Amino acid sequence: MSEPVELFDIAAARRIDAQATAALGGDGYVLMQRAGQAAWHSVLQHWPQARCIVVVCGPGNNGGDGYVLARHARQAGRQVSVLHLPDAPPRSGLAQRACTDYLAIGGHVEVTLDCLQQADLIVDALYGIGLARAPEGEDIALITAINAAPAPVFALDVPSGVDALSGDVPGMAVRAQRVLQFIVPHVGLHTGAALEHAGQRLLADLGVPVEAFAGVAPAAQRWIKPVLQLQLPPRRLNTHKGENGHVLCVGGNHGSGGAVMLSGEAALRSGAGLVSVATRAPHVLPLLARCPEAMVHAVEEGAAFAALLARASVVAIGPGLGQDDWAGALWAAAVANGKPLVVDADALNLLAAAPQPLPQAILTPHPGEAARLLDTDTASIQRDRLGAARALAARYQAVVVLKGAGTVVAAPGQLPRVVVAGNPGMAVGGMGDLLTGAIAALRAQGLPACDAASSGALLHGLAGDAAAGEGERGLLPRDLLPHLRTLANP
Repeated sequence: MSEPVELFDIAAARRIDAQATAALGGDGYVLMQRAGQAAWHSVLQHWPQARCIVVVCGPGNNGGDGYVLARHARQAGRQVSVLHLPDAPPRSGLAQRACTDYLAIGGHVEVTLDCLQQADLIVDALYGIGLARAPEGEDIALITAINAAPAPVFALDVPSGVDALSGDVPGMAVRAQRVLQFIVPHVGLHTGAALEHAGQRLLADLGVPVEAFAGVAPAAQRWIKPVLQLQLPPRRLNTHKGENGHVLCVGGNHGSGGAVMLSGEAALRSGAGLVSVATRAPHVLPLLARCPEAMVHAVEEGAAFAALLARASVVAIGPGLGQDDWAGALWAAAVANGKPLVVDADALNLLAAAPQPLPQAILTPHPGEAARLLDTDTASIQRDRLGAARALAARYQAVVVLKGAGTVVAAPGQLPRVVVAGNPGMAVGGMGDLLTGAIAALRAQGLPACDAASSGALLHGLAGDAAAGEGERGLLPRDLLPHLRTLANP
């Protein structure tokens, strides 16, 4: 079993670096040499056949790490060139020191981009975590040339042009095949646009002493597959269906019956003891034919819905719900009932139209829905997904699952979680309906709201990865259903 991995913001990373330097005698060059050596070992592990290596160095300490790597590579007999722009020689004291040591062994420095085309490997040591703005001028040309070169790219700490705090890519950025983070993993590399640039994320802890972490709090946790073993232990032998909860899935307005049935099936495959579905009358027979294990009810008036609400443990509302009078009446009744809610799709749009705190709820917006809930635009949500999830949790006093690449789960007073699972094939209608059902099932089985949301998002993403084994394009939501069952029994 594995605990969630802690992720850190830039301020925390810098404080840890400073405290590690102090603990190691006060000479920052000690850590720089460890970083460069760790990077060289990573090159040997992942690109052992690379003979011609170009290290692109910036003027700061990230560039200094690159000079140390270049020195090790040259001493090992590789053909090495350091490339920096004509007006960007090393400026920090540590980078100057590293450059001097590299030149002292006969190291070579280039100031033109031609060498990139001959490289077997390009090392990006341009910015690191020091990005404060979008690249400009000659930096854009340099990054463009790096991305256009045929060689794979290995980034030190952070791909240049990526914001290590938010995951935003405000302009041109390096696309790295692998990234070696130093000391701590950076929260911004695990969600949003950064995922297009970070490739495989590696970590070198540089052997820093434990006191370097004193007084430093993480910004988030990374949830990966082994965490499910902690969240979903085996059931006791003497159990019964009532212990595993009763999920009521609400939705399926005219023409959208499939959405609510996907939620119901996902709830069953994720372990709910009972699943009821409240939908429009024309959908009852088709849904029963598809899934006889679900108890499907035609709901056209309030009394019938009140009886269903009374029996439910958790209400999953929104898939195929619509925004007409029928939808509005069901939404109002579900909120007034006070049962734990999982809120998705049109129910989120109804909430955005009349905002209110929902402390009993788990909200599951995609970026467009999140923008409506925060009265902003989708681009603003995507520029800072972690901040947006926290803002949603604070505004609605609810657990929030901000869907997308690097799903973020946030809750008032709790450390956010970033879910490391899922793939582009899941960008198809109906996937969110499955997620709603999975989260509701885990909530009904007794998981606290934030854990149910995080585990459900992880379970859903892992099922998508398993189902994508035959290819991502053309993946359908129902392809995930058998994998939900398998993965819900880790």
